Amino acid sequence: MEDRTVCEAAKEGRCLCASSKDLLRREDLTGQAEQAFPNLMPLMNTAFVPGKCLEYIRGMKKGPKKDIAFAEYHYFSGHPREAAQETEMYLTCGDPELRLSACLIYAYSNLSVGQIQRARYGLEEIKDTLKADTERTPHARSIEGFISAAAAVLLHLPLPDTREFMPLLPAGLRAFALYVQAHYLYLQKKYEHSIGIIEAALTMGGEQYPIPAIYLHLAAVMDHMSLKQPDKAEEHLLAAWELARPDDLIEGFGEHHGLLGGMLEAVVKQRWPEDFKRIIAITYGFSSGWRKIHNPETGHDVADDLTTTEFATAMLAARGWTNPEIGEHMNISVNTVKHHISQAMKKLHIESRKDLKKYMLK
Repeated sequence: MEDRTVCEAAKEGRCLCASSKDLLRREDLTGQAEQAFPNLMPLMNTAFVPGKCLEYIRGMKKGPKKDIAFAEYHYFSGHPREAAQETEMYLTCGDPELRLSACLIYAYSNLSVGQIQRARYGLEEIKDTLKADTERTPHARSIEGFISAAAAVLLHLPLPDTREFMPLLPAGLRAFALYVQAHYLYLQKKYEHSIGIIEAALTMGGEQYPIPAIYLHLAAVMDHMSLKQPDKAEEHLLAAWELARPDDLIEGFGEHHGLLGGMLEAVVKQRWPEDFKRIIAITYGFSSGWRKIHNPETGHDVADDLTTTEFATAMLAARGWTNPEIGEHMNISVNTVKHHISQAMKKLHIESRKDLKKYMLK
């Protein structure tokens, strides 16, 4: 399969060049990490230099692994239709790592474009593939644990026990698995514990793997905003942005918008307005599909029909922020804050701010 046409933002060359020595150092890390799991989410498991993502993929040997890496790139850069098309042919691939990678990307991608039945099909294929795998080696159990955890965080479902499979994963996949664990702890309101896992993951090499590192930093934003520590949240948001923007890997920002507590409005909207618009477009697509799977599956009635600004202000209000605090954080007036919260409550048919918690993300 020929190299895909890349998005316009990537063509514009918004990249941070690095020295060849640094590139080689990261390629050495990549080679070590890929040995045990050569075909499982290959781009996620790559320590590419920010700004060199497409260059790395184009340098890969032609074949299924390269195709999956392109699909990962298109998904994480906010082009889910391309990602869904690229993974469809591998949903029944004989290689279990390629098949599971394809199914996971396919499920997330179709959710983002509103193809809910196809997203469910991808998730069901993951379950069927794992059930059919009778080889209970540590390697097979690690693959099962990683894919199950990555799928579970999509629906905010309980995670599988990570203690067995986590140590066996290569560094890039382990970093993403730690993000999943941190995200789950956030949902359990164990914010300090979540932050501890994130800091450890980043310190122990996770920062070298841009895709997992972006997600780790975004989870840290969620935790710090829940603890009313916006300065620390901003540090992590900018760290994620520095990793993401050179390769246009903005999908994670759209996926997490509702949990970031208005931080995108406070930081990205002011400095990078065009990127902010694209992130919000991703948010609407992803959240709409996500609710259609999440709400029936979990029984949680997560807020629907709110604008992203209404959701952000309502989320902060549900966390106990006052109107002046929300206004200062989001660079809007107190009256504007009141208007957004009033509109959110009207759409949700509630009269008390404390009831907002019932409709915010859990």
